[in-house]
Amino acid sequence: MSGKFRVALFKTLGGAAELLPERFDVTLGRYLASLYGRRLSGARQNLRENLRHALGPVGSVPSDQFVERFVNRAFASYGQYWAEGAKLPSLSKAVVADRCIFSEGVEHLEDSKARGKGTILAIPHVGSWEWGGSYVEQLGMPMTAVAEELDPPALFRWFKKKREAMGILIEPLNDQASGVLLRTLRAGELIGLLCDRDLQGNGVEVEFFGERVTMPAGPATLALRTGATLLAGAAYAGPGSDHFVVVTPPIEAVRLGRLRDDVTRITQVIAHELEGLIRRAPEQWHVLQPRFTNP
Repeated sequence: MSGKFRVALFKTLGGAAELLPERFDVTLGRYLASLYGRRLSGARQNLRENLRHALGPVGSVPSDQFVERFVNRAFASYGQYWAEGAKLPSLSKAVVADRCIFSEGVEHLEDSKARGKGTILAIPHVGSWEWGGSYVEQLGMPMTAVAEELDPPALFRWFKKKREAMGILIEPLNDQASGVLLRTLRAGELIGLLCDRDLQGNGVEVEFFGERVTMPAGPATLALRTGATLLAGAAYAGPGSDHFVVVTPPIEAVRLGRLRDDVTRITQVIAHELEGLIRRAPEQWHVLQPRFTNP
């Protein structure tokens, strides 16, 4: 489809989702995603293999039937993610705060803020990171995040505007992004980095759910360069319209040897923390791209 049509389509769907009655939009989103999930054979196979790695201990092989149940749940969850994300800009801050009814480890964010050297939050594609970003903004910690640039640029600008209405500052993932993130951290502020996928293909190799994969070096590199506190976290959907925010204890990020070795070592710790966050709700892990080379 043409660029103009894509922009118009997303604006129309996003506007409609904001106007639909609450929970009806979620029901519709879950239904449509489940329906298309049965037809998108490539994405379904990718999700199946990703979940096969995430379900159960390393070395175990869950049954096909067990994995398939989680694949179905994951597509429904993905529809809920889009529906709730579309509704989020129209909700008041009081409503968002009221619906983040549980939080675990948020004191780590508060301690890092008091420390004043900036905070790096490593995030998996789990639940709704936008809800988490909107929630921590209300704690006095507005989050800056980077996002993959979209084609056409007007579509990226629309997504950027919507996420900034949620309280999340968005920077495009380009050559200038690292400079923006460094300045943000040196100002003592919070950045959130989705890092369970290596979008640029230049990450470091680590073990993730028992397989060798590459992950972005950005979180570890920034922590080493700035002394910022390095955390991992996720915001899970449920129960009902509520959300549950989890933040892990700080990950030690200190120089012990060569920079490349230190970045790899710290990224491996991040990978293990992300594994734990994903295993809390594997059906909410929304990665439809191939993640493992040896399924």
